[in-house]
Amino acid sequence: MSVSPVSPVRSLPRFGGFSLGMIALELRRMLRNKRTVIFTLIMPAAFFLLFGSSAEYRTQRVGDGNVTGYILISMAVYGAMLATTSGGAMVSIERAAGWSRQLRLTPLKPLAYVAVKLVIAMIIGAVSVAVAFLVGSLAGAELPVHAWIGCGLLAWVCSLVFAAFGLFMGYLLPSENVMQILGPVLAVLSFAGGLFVPVDELGSTFATIATFTPVYGVGEIARYPLVQDGNLWVAVLNVVFWTALFSAGAMWRFRRDTARV
Repeated sequence: MSVSPVSPVRSLPRFGGFSLGMIALELRRMLRNKRTVIFTLIMPAAFFLLFGSSAEYRTQRVGDGNVTGYILISMAVYGAMLATTSGGAMVSIERAAGWSRQLRLTPLKPLAYVAVKLVIAMIIGAVSVAVAFLVGSLAGAELPVHAWIGCGLLAWVCSLVFAAFGLFMGYLLPSENVMQILGPVLAVLSFAGGLFVPVDELGSTFATIATFTPVYGVGEIARYPLVQDGNLWVAVLNVVFWTALFSAGAMWRFRRDTARV
C-alpha cells in the first residue's frame, strides 16, 4: 500500500511580510538612484538659499523667529513632499518590470507591501528635512528651540500624506519618469495650498480653495510652533482625510495589479 507524500505546510511570514530586512533592501535600491537623491535632498535646500536667505528676510520677524526661518519651514515641507512622493512612486518602476505581478505569487500581503513603501518614503523624507534644516541653520534662519524641533518633526510626520500620494500615483502612472510628471503637480499644489505664498495673501476665494488641497494641512501644522496661528483643527482634518484617501487608493490599486496574474 503506497502512501502519497504530504506536502509541507507553507508557513506565512509574520506581519504579512513586513520586515526590517525588506526595508533595508528597499532603502538601498532608493539610494542607488542618483536622480532621486538630487531631486529630493539638494533641490529644496537650493530653493531655500535662492528665495529665503536674503539679508532683508533675516531681519524681518515672524513670531519668535525671522522670515528666513519661516521660509525654511516651507522649503523643508516641500522637500519632505518631494522625498516621500518619490519614495512611494518608485513602485511605477516595479510595475514596468512586472514585479508587482510576481508579488502575487508570494505570501506578501498588500497592507505589508504598502507599509514597507510608506516607511521607506518617510525615511527619505526625514533626511530631506534634516538637510534643509542644516542648511537653514547655517544661512541665517532664526527659530526658537521648540520651533526647530516641533516644526521639523511636524513637517516630517505630516508628509506621510505624500508618501501615500506617491504610492497611489505610482500605480496610476506606470512610467519610470513618474516624478517628472508629479514634480510640476507638487509645485502647483504648493502654490494652491499656501506653502509658497501665505494663505491670507491669496484672497478670500483662493484661501477657501487652499483649505481643500493636500498641501494646506501639512504647511499649516508644520509652521504652527513658530507662528502659533491658524486653524489647526482644519489642518489636522485635512491631513487625516488625504492620508486615508491616498492610502486606500494605493491598496486598491495594488490588489488590482497583483490580481492580473
